[in-house]
Amino acid sequence: MRLRGVNYDVGRVLDGMNWRSAFDPAETRRELEIIAGDLHCNAVKVCGEDIDRVMAVAADALGLGLDVWLSPELWDRDMKETLAYIAAAAEAAEPLHRDHPGRVTLSVGTELTLFMRGLLEGDTFQQRLAHPGLWERLRSGAHNAPLNEFLAEAAGAARQVFGGGISYASLVAEDVDWTVFDVMAVDLYREVSNRDWFERTLKGLFRHGKPVVITEFGCCTYQGAADAGGRGWQIVDFTKMPPELDGDYVRDEAGQAREVADLIGAFASAGVDGGFVFTFVAPLSPYSDNPRHDLDMASYSLVKSFGNRMGELTALVPDARWDLDPGRRGTAYPDLPWEPKESFRAVADAYQALSGTRPGTS
Repeated sequence: MRLRGVNYDVGRVLDGMNWRSAFDPAETRRELEIIAGDLHCNAVKVCGEDIDRVMAVAADALGLGLDVWLSPELWDRDMKETLAYIAAAAEAAEPLHRDHPGRVTLSVGTELTLFMRGLLEGDTFQQRLAHPGLWERLRSGAHNAPLNEFLAEAAGAARQVFGGGISYASLVAEDVDWTVFDVMAVDLYREVSNRDWFERTLKGLFRHGKPVVITEFGCCTYQGAADAGGRGWQIVDFTKMPPELDGDYVRDEAGQAREVADLIGAFASAGVDGGFVFTFVAPLSPYSDNPRHDLDMASYSLVKSFGNRMGELTALVPDARWDLDPGRRGTAYPDLPWEPKESFRAVADAYQALSGTRPGTS
């Protein structure tokens, strides 16, 4: 597996909520150092809405020797707005490609059937996801023709101003025309509903004759999360304030670690060109010793956050059950507001073994 990476969110925005509202460039540089050195990654997928922020963090990553997949994402907008955004992002990415040829890939979108308006019914991601006709629509394949028309236009607009590799992070339920892209890429989670045919699905990705990259894979941090796969996050009840889990769950860091390590092994054995674990850190899903409020259980992150990096959202949860002390730091990394989970070590060990580096080196 040539690219051994992790997703790194610098500020995705959904329903007006910035997933990294408390943004500190010094902190992100330090986390990138850990990703490169201690997690043994040689690549990172930088996700976020703010184009300047995405490019600045990507430049830091390239400076540390990490290859970069750029994933600028403008969610819940229509096709026209999304296309203009992609073109602007591609233009902003070109200097990085010129300075680091062969090390920068641009993704023109992520799961756009769900995250862009116009392909499914519903004005927002949540409305589209909850629509009673969602699965019937996906099974019918009616979304594929307009999606591919949009992707061809987006890829064409990007190539006018960007000379690096171009791809798209697809859903398994999207039948993408990969001829317009350099790399075939998919967000691929294993769960109880696809476990029996997961290996067959994985092998089928190579039929397009392109390098294959798994742009998202992972597992949440509670017993049974491996069966939920990409739906593991749906155990949070956001109608309550502060949010809490919708039932009684048991924290299971070991289970998360086993599933993520096993997926890395499966992808490497299949011969994929690269993979990006989802995700490194999720500040809006903080840990709590109260299981009902341990939102980290519903998180795919490799580290558990304390709750003190929620930015302006802190004002919305005055009765939070998390540690909001701005000075709280971890013990493994005393300069950072989180602790590594067991999955952090599992990924580090798996990537180190794949890279061929000796224990104790990075």
